[in-house]
Parts: sequence; structure tokens; C-alpha cells
Amino acid sequence: MKKNGIFLYSNKIAASVETRTRLEEKLEKSGYPVHNSLQEDTELVVVIGGDGTLLEAIHQFDFPDVPFIGINTGHLGFFQELMPSQLDDFIFNYGQNRFSIQELSTVDIRVDSNGVISNHTGLNEIAIKSNDNHSIHLNMSIGGSFIQRFSGDGVIIATPAGSTAYNYSLGGSIVDPRVNVLQLTPIAPMNTIAYRSFTSSILLPPELELGIIPDGRSSEKPLRIIFDGYCKNYSPVDSIKVSMGDKKVKLLRFDNYDFWTKVKSKFLL
Repeated sequence: MKKNGIFLYSNKIAASVETRTRLEEKLEKSGYPVHNSLQEDTELVVVIGGDGTLLEAIHQFDFPDVPFIGINTGHLGFFQELMPSQLDDFIFNYGQNRFSIQELSTVDIRVDSNGVISNHTGLNEIAIKSNDNHSIHLNMSIGGSFIQRFSGDGVIIATPAGSTAYNYSLGGSIVDPRVNVLQLTPIAPMNTIAYRSFTSSILLPPELELGIIPDGRSSEKPLRIIFDGYCKNYSPVDSIKVSMGDKKVKLLRFDNYDFWTKVKSKFLL
């Protein structure tokens, strides 16, 4: 039976290049065509590197429908399924269809800057900050109901997949990807007589939209929108809408994958 191609994407560090060379040889011996770009008949993207390399590939190819699998040659490697020592096991189990597809939710942001609309998508999170390291003041609503006038360094809106990343470092909760929510987490919130802000995370159901209108001078200052580490500055900002994204990211998982085992191995052991 003719097999479809597998696209290998890697960063440039020596361990990744060496792993890619070995994997390409093994795949070709097993009858899999190896692609150097994403093509119509590509059935799997293998990303060799760390979590940043996986996010880079997802954004570079605009959240394609094809599944991804990661081989970790980086540091944490939370998204990655495999280590470089598991190449033979990977090819065997993949050929035997001993895997499942995990679908990860995304988060969308819509920025209205002087009537010009810009849209961005993140797999991990969207961050909203000042561009000049000053505090910002944001009028925030959930599902059209005003909630608070936030004052502080900014906010992030994380998906369950991103709950273990920037969100976790800010004191946010780890969320199982099977729970379909967005998490709004403050960055250095002010909570004084003059300023009152939530100091803990808020969980939002997928059908509710987060609305943000910069308050006072914050509307005139540039705001920095960060999506999975990619930055865009906007000024002025009239309004922002954040919601669960329509796009999904598919990760290939083998039979022994368990989210909470991964959390334990990466954060507790």
C-alpha cells in the first residue's frame, strides 16, 4: 500500500539536525516519503525541537488540519510526545495505527485600532500588555456584562494547552485539555484603595466572549498583543474581543500518553 508523506520540521541545533537525519533514513527504509515542505498529501508533521519549535511550525503553516507530533531535543518539551531514542518505536507504532489524535483548542483575539480590525490566534495564550512598561487600565466585560476596571501590568487569556506555560508561571491553574474553557489570569494586578482588580484567575466557558476597552490614557498608549510569543503593537486601541478559537491543533498521541502523568513528570519529579 502506498504511504503518504511525512513532513519533518526542525530547529537548527545540532541534536535536532542529527535526529532529523536519522529519522529521515528510518522513514524512507520503512516506505514513507519524506517531505521538506507541507504538501497536500502530507499525513503527519514531525517537529524536532522544543515547545517553541512546535509553536513556530503551527504558526508558520497557519494552524493546518494535519496532525503534529513532537520529538523533544529542547528543555521542557511539554507538547512533545517522543525522545530521540524512540524513533524505531515511533515508526512501528505509527505503522500499526497505535495512536489517537488529541485536539487542542485555540484562542482568538480581535483588535479594533482606529477602525482597522486585526485578528490573531494562539495555541497557548494571548497576552495584553503596555508597550512602554507602564501600568494599563482596562474595562473588562464577560458575555457583555461589565466585570471590572483592571489595573496592572496586563492580562493573559490561556487555553487549557497553555495553562502549563506562561499562565502557570503567573500562578494560574493547570487545566486538563479535555475541559473546554479559557483562563483569564492577571499580570501584577493592583488591589488598593485607589485600584481594585481580581488577583486570581477566572475561568470562562467557550460560548462567552471577553470584551476589553482601554480606559482613559491607556486607550491612547500603544498596547502590545502577544500570541504564543509573537508580538504586535497597536495604537490607539478602541476595543478588543477575545474568544475561543475555531481552529484546532491536532497532536498525535500514543497509547501510553496521559496528560497528568506528563504534568507530574515535567513539574513534580
